[in-house]
Amino acid sequence: MRVVCYDQSVSFQVPQIVKKHRQLNHSIHPLLYSRWSPRAMSGETISQDQLMSLFEAARWAPSSNNLQPWKFFYAHRETDYWPIYFDFLNEFNQLWAKNASALVVVTAQIENEKEKSSTAEFDTGAAWQNLALEATYQGLIAHGIGGFSKIKATKELNLPIDYKTIAMIAIGKTGDLSQIPERMQKNEIPNQRKSLEEVAKEGFF
Repeated sequence: MRVVCYDQSVSFQVPQIVKKHRQLNHSIHPLLYSRWSPRAMSGETISQDQLMSLFEAARWAPSSNNLQPWKFFYAHRETDYWPIYFDFLNEFNQLWAKNASALVVVTAQIENEKEKSSTAEFDTGAAWQNLALEATYQGLIAHGIGGFSKIKATKELNLPIDYKTIAMIAIGKTGDLSQIPERMQKNEIPNQRKSLEEVAKEGFF
């Protein structure tokens, strides 16, 4: 089956909140600097097709030897899987992620039948970035999460020994600031980044 791609005539509009809080030093595609990680989500559901489109974006990430070591496990809200995934989160992240449309656990196969992969986590990060950018393009939030129990997730998902739990993602539709605790609201803006001089240097350290 051939899938029709996006209409290339449809341009991406940089959100006003991004224009207000972020400045570029060099010209790049607006989708790249429009991606950020809000916490205020509406609690609305998203369709299976829309969620799958995010994983489709992740599917096309580059990987060493084309091994594609990533594997995403997910739970839609209001399903039997949701409370299990929600329990993986620490208390802080539960305060806002309760309004997500879906929760995702990101894993990577760090070893196959031939050898241990030295780039599995690197490649899985590329897949997550693809997912996050596609979510931004569609007007969704994809917020990466490190604050959760990897032990619980690994056990409940029955992961084989050659898989490693990397991170979680909360996916949802944009909500109002009132939907997150007051102490989080002041940080609900796109942040800046380190200067280029701090992250890129020709030659040696």
